[in-house]
Amino acid sequence: MPSAAALNVLIVDDQQTMRSLVRTGLQQLGFKEFKECPDGEEGLRAMLVGRTDLVISDYNMPKLDGLGLLRAIRSHEPIRTTAFIMLTGRADKDLVARAVQFGVNNYLVKPFTVATLKEKIEAVFGPLT
Repeated sequence: MPSAAALNVLIVDDQQTMRSLVRTGLQQLGFKEFKECPDGEEGLRAMLVGRTDLVISDYNMPKLDGLGLLRAIRSHEPIRTTAFIMLTGRADKDLVARAVQFGVNNYLVKPFTVATLKEKIEAVFGPLT
């Protein structure tokens, strides 16, 4: 039963508005440690220099999309077990299947509520305190 305040979260989305919405939702759930990146390349670099417990990443981004970021994380031993929630504007079965194939822990469809965000995180970590 992890404490939300103890988890470090990386939010990766090319839209500033969406990063803000995710951050605000996480703050309402008691999270305190965030990093934000506008694309998968920056997200991967951020993961290599600091502890990250959870990645919440958009699927559709320039440079390196969410699936590419997920694959890069899963193929790099020091960070391969990091929890990963894919954020997508479409509940595309093919995308979800490919994300599962590469080891996604959960996915969140936009638009989302804070309750749904909590549910998706708790499905990965167990109840938050």
